[in-house]
Amino acid sequence: MTQLQEQENTDETARAVDAASRGCPVYRANPHPLYRHLRENAPVSRLTPPHGVDSYLVTRFEDAKAALADPRISKDMYAAIDAYRSIFGDSSIALDDNMLFADPPKHTRLRRIVSKAFVPRRIEALRPRVQEITDALLDRCAAQDSVDLLSAFAFPLPLQVICELIGVPEEERDEVQQWCSVVARTGFSKKDKDKLAEAETTLKEYFEVLIARKRQTPEDDLLSVLIQTSDEQESLTDGELLSTLWVLLFAGHKTTAYLIGNAVYTLLTHPDQLKQVIDSPDLLPNAIEEVIRYEGSVENATFRHALEDITIAGTVIPKGALVQIAVTSANRDDAAFENPDVFDITRPGVQSNHLGFGTGPHYCLGAPLARMEMQIALTSLLHRFPELSLETPDDEAQWLKVPFPAFRGLTELRVALGSAGARGDRESEMAKTL
Repeated sequence: MTQLQEQENTDETARAVDAASRGCPVYRANPHPLYRHLRENAPVSRLTPPHGVDSYLVTRFEDAKAALADPRISKDMYAAIDAYRSIFGDSSIALDDNMLFADPPKHTRLRRIVSKAFVPRRIEALRPRVQEITDALLDRCAAQDSVDLLSAFAFPLPLQVICELIGVPEEERDEVQQWCSVVARTGFSKKDKDKLAEAETTLKEYFEVLIARKRQTPEDDLLSVLIQTSDEQESLTDGELLSTLWVLLFAGHKTTAYLIGNAVYTLLTHPDQLKQVIDSPDLLPNAIEEVIRYEGSVENATFRHALEDITIAGTVIPKGALVQIAVTSANRDDAAFENPDVFDITRPGVQSNHLGFGTGPHYCLGAPLARMEMQIALTSLLHRFPELSLETPDDEAQWLKVPFPAFRGLTELRVALGSAGARGDRESEMAKTL
């Protein structure tokens, strides 16, 4: 490489880091080219957002995988409270006293308690109810020629399922969904913080009332179990109970909702792959894993901070610095995956290799539930509407553009439903794969 080429590459890298720092529209619409450049030229980049907190972005697969499990990189954001307040504001503090923002031994204790809700037996017992909710939502969709699949199906499905698991009464779920939608679609920019704080405060007050009701009249649901565990064994403080309810609600629906949208969009924009799924339904589970790798809904893992000076890929991350781990970038790393920018539903070994659900102590507890919801959602949708198609050109897709890209998802997914398939045939070949 000539000196001129080296300088041009250096300048391009500086522009890429600046684009990531500012969250510029081109980068947010399609971050993959920028991530590729960073992996090759600046695998650990210092980001300097104009209205945020500096952080170090890790983009390569092996580095990301190691960082996700590195005990020197803490998830306890209360220990970095000034940075936390700058990012999330004061309204979130009482809601984040949970396992997502904790290190061992606190994380170990909280995860052990909550994990009881996600044992395979309990998840499998939800399958008939997930199918009922799916069918009811698709019945509503069928009354229209076209819908925004995100608001009509992808968001209400996992939200209703997690409300069912937690114990939110059915007649209160629409209102909870409206508040959750505000939080789910609001960024952390200065102009959004008031709206975010109002929605978070409203939800916090609702949860406090719900906990009081369940404590007085327990039912057969997860929240009642957590309350009983807390009261009898003093395993959860009131703050931890409230915050655990909060993280279960959001972790239990937001990522799955965007993932359903990403899956439908990706399959519709890759008709050859969609045809393979329809012709060979047994490919669907692997297709879901490939969607998670290729266009997963978690773009960056939640914020962490360095407990000591740490060197990753030749870059020193100083003690106390924030660390972001770019899961989307890691899952497109050609050092880990052959032809990573190709969507291939027959890709071997993808489930055991991608980082879509994280790795290490914070591996996603809800992964089995998310996989089941995805299988039922896609199977039912494609069976009910075999002529499903995008209403807008794929190059006009509107992706989330919030300054801190925790999620990778669409803001809207307008689809034409076409002719509905046979509605009573629940024993189709696709359904049999479930």
